[in-house]
Amino acid sequence: MERLNHTDMEEFMLLGLTDVSELQIFLFIIFLLFYLFNILGNISIVTLIIIDYTLHKPMYFFLGNLSFLDFFYSTTTVPKMLSGLLIGDKSISLTGCVAQLHFFHFLGSTEALLLTSMSYDRYAAICYPLQYHLLMARTVCCQLAISCWLIGFLYSLSQTIITFRLPYCGIRQVRHFYCDIKPVLKLACANTQMSQLIMSATFTLVAVSTLTLIIISYMFISSHVLNIKSSRDRRKVFSTCTSHLTVVFLYIGTALITYLGPSTDNSLHQDRISAILVTVITPALNPLIYSLRNTEVKRAIEKIYLRTLNFIRD
Repeated sequence: MERLNHTDMEEFMLLGLTDVSELQIFLFIIFLLFYLFNILGNISIVTLIIIDYTLHKPMYFFLGNLSFLDFFYSTTTVPKMLSGLLIGDKSISLTGCVAQLHFFHFLGSTEALLLTSMSYDRYAAICYPLQYHLLMARTVCCQLAISCWLIGFLYSLSQTIITFRLPYCGIRQVRHFYCDIKPVLKLACANTQMSQLIMSATFTLVAVSTLTLIIISYMFISSHVLNIKSSRDRRKVFSTCTSHLTVVFLYIGTALITYLGPSTDNSLHQDRISAILVTVITPALNPLIYSLRNTEVKRAIEKIYLRTLNFIRD
């Protein structure tokens, strides 16, 4: 009995998405396909950017970082969810829960910051084309990327410490398919009002500041585009920016709805739906969004495809 009680105190139970067995198999197949598409798409984008010299540009440097993040961001939650759907493995250790929450917010916040850096890159390329190589030199790109990773890590570390410094007792059933702040805090046997206030404030600071900087960048871009006389050039600029804006609104918009909302039973159910969008669907669609709307990426894919065919023929 003592061993059982000790084990219970070291574990959380992820309630997942549903208890209906027929629906679990259906969701497993759907989410597995999305995850495999995520792996194939994002690893292909990273590999393509590394091996194709024509893609060694600031824009694709950030796109490679984004694809790298998307792969690992989804991997922090989806494999465990798939395991729960297929074999009913819903338990997760305390250490695993801490690690999952930390890496989810670390990679997620880094991605939001990286999307902000990408908007600055588009602003520099469109508004200052002659100074672009100076404004977005290799050292500048590396500094921006490192800053995104560092700030994301520190933000996530603060959220993780605040969450798990609280005592947790009783039945630790997390009403989610992964360990996240709001459903985990619901299990604390202590007053969480101050913790929720601090975490909401830090999240708001990161999310609103990134979204504000992106909006300002695109205000300058829009002002510049209106002065372009050629309709062909305007379409080219809008085509470049549309893919980035699509990802921004899908990702940051969903995060704002999830983490600034109340922690009611109904909102936690809605949060699970939002989480599917940002952890399963969006990371799988990002390679498609960027490759289909980007001429240079499509050209690089065709080049690799032709090289592969020639190699097979030889």
